[in-house]
Amino acid sequence: MNNSTAPDLSKLAAPVTIGGKTVSNRLWLAPMAGLTHSAFRKVLAHYGSCGLMFTEMCSAKAVPTEKPGVSPVFNWHEYELPNLVCQLVGATPEEMVIAAKRVEDEGFFGVDINMGCSARGMIKREAGAALLKTPDMALKIVEAVREAVSIPVFVKYRTGWSTDIGPAVDLAKSFESAGAGCLVFHPRVAPDKRTRPPRIDHIRYIKEAVSIPVFGNGDVTTPKHCRSMLDKTGCDGISIGRMAMARPWLFAEWTAGFTPDENVFQDYVIRLADALEEDFDPIRALKRFRLFMIYFAANFRYGHSLQATFSTARDMDDVRSKAKEHIRPDMELSITPNMNLYSL
Repeated sequence: MNNSTAPDLSKLAAPVTIGGKTVSNRLWLAPMAGLTHSAFRKVLAHYGSCGLMFTEMCSAKAVPTEKPGVSPVFNWHEYELPNLVCQLVGATPEEMVIAAKRVEDEGFFGVDINMGCSARGMIKREAGAALLKTPDMALKIVEAVREAVSIPVFVKYRTGWSTDIGPAVDLAKSFESAGAGCLVFHPRVAPDKRTRPPRIDHIRYIKEAVSIPVFGNGDVTTPKHCRSMLDKTGCDGISIGRMAMARPWLFAEWTAGFTPDENVFQDYVIRLADALEEDFDPIRALKRFRLFMIYFAANFRYGHSLQATFSTARDMDDVRSKAKEHIRPDMELSITPNMNLYSL
């Protein structure tokens, strides 16, 4: 993109205070199950400039007895902790409090309460987005976690189970009163598996309802999309999900003026293969890589072919070999990811 016409994203480079703690910028990694694991975060840290990183979704029931270094989910590198938030999913104040205390004891920046996941298993457990059906329980969980820990408490949630934004606005006010330090809002109804565009204007209603920071989330794939969300909603910052998997250097691009070189895509795959090999057993590493490849391949106009090529990789050595052979600087990029591949 020509710098003379590039959207002004300077707001993202400004620090923001969450629960009395300062975050260096306003462009954050969104938590994503199976994707924002320790290996990916290691690569993201290499490219730099991500204000806060979030773990993938961690079960509140499991966290109290999880062993870092063994658990594939509740796992981290020590250097991450000053800028790492642990996302918890649970159904009751009791289980969330015990898990949140463990998160604080381990030294995380903060704890994030998941009220957005609408996977069948979460809804059956009355956790995740199911809590939006029972606002009294949702509020009790935030109150209990806030009382139990001194670190910042985040809440990530969706519009709810209907398109009416009113209940989400009421929840925002309640969450603030309960002591939440930041809201991350995804303006889609809970059952929507990204079949419709997010209602970006709904973020504005949440922002106007509270005085704590509100971060927007949902289909931000280009600097233009990012600026549009900031301008239309007045939100305090942006939480990036799937696009972070596609191009993790975008945090440095959008906040620090970083310009990637022509070999950055090949470099990324090789670095991720190395990190997966270090952090996971061979079977789990390969599963994590195949999940990642959906998002990486969506960068390219002919991404289906690239995804097919890597789907036959047998191990990380094979991944590195294929990366050197098949990822070239002259590959035709899509301005925004191929949504046919961008399906999870």
